[in-house]
Amino acid sequence: MLVTGGTGLLGGWLVQRLLSFGASVVCLVRDWAPQAELARSGALDQVAVVRGDVCDQTLLERTLGEYEVSTVLHLAAQAIVGIANANPGSTFETNIAGTWRLLEACRRSPRVQQIVLASSDKAYGDAPTLPYTEDTPLCGKHPYDVSKSCADLIAQSYFHTYKLPVAITRCGNFYGGGDLNWNRIVPGTIRAIVRGERPLIRSDGQFVRDYFYVEDGAAAYMHLAEQLAARPELAGHAFNFSNESQVTVLELVERILQALDSELEPVVLGQASHEIRLQHLSAAKARELLAWAPLFTLEEGLTRTVSWYQNYLQQPVKLPTQAPPAGAAGRAA
Repeated sequence: MLVTGGTGLLGGWLVQRLLSFGASVVCLVRDWAPQAELARSGALDQVAVVRGDVCDQTLLERTLGEYEVSTVLHLAAQAIVGIANANPGSTFETNIAGTWRLLEACRRSPRVQQIVLASSDKAYGDAPTLPYTEDTPLCGKHPYDVSKSCADLIAQSYFHTYKLPVAITRCGNFYGGGDLNWNRIVPGTIRAIVRGERPLIRSDGQFVRDYFYVEDGAAAYMHLAEQLAARPELAGHAFNFSNESQVTVLELVERILQALDSELEPVVLGQASHEIRLQHLSAAKARELLAWAPLFTLEEGLTRTVSWYQNYLQQPVKLPTQAPPAGAAGRAA
């Protein structure tokens, strides 16, 4: 199977899970990221690596054909809201153009049987009714949100027009070990506390979000791919995945402080802009139609995450200085 975005937070954990179940995996990798979970875990040495950009349709078509790919898990995206606000053009190119080029490559491939495409709760935009269900209109307004709305709608158009076997995931904010973007609330908070510094909250602390543990996300993606392979009638469906335990940013930081037994007080900056204030998801459809349930509570996920960062921050890490050569690790199912 082909995984795009394998060097991202979710991608690294997803590839590890696929390998643990015996899957043969091809990863499309644009940038060599030695600190990515995919590289640190050693999983990169167990997959076929194709170097290139998700916007290169010729490369995508060659990859699907040469590796005889039947399952595609599309996670590649520019996923940082701040970068999207600063660089909307490159975000649109990767998130929108990259999506239709991959789907077009899949449409041209006779072997592709199922595609799972990563959308986001941000695709819904700032909807007035909570929680969001899969029937909530896709109305993104800011660059990142719009890019996910567009990619989501493009995937739906490929199903309705060409019967492409694609299913869509819409998840909340992923967190977990391996996220080294210290501007994000979970890793940034943990690192500050471990260093004895007060954690920073960019917003006023009252933004409400779904926080979805990354190992739960990896399991959900794999489960959906398996269900889509067994039940082709699921093609064209979108699914929200959430533990349905929404919290404010301030509450999340307080839980991390408790997990680390810290008495530090957060610094609330109140500087966030161009972000949706209230978001959380209903996962009823996934529970009922896919017989899905999360594996971890928010508390369990945070405990595992804190443990990962404590080990990472307190132990020296030796990293390879050069990228391994791209190569094949066998044919991919």
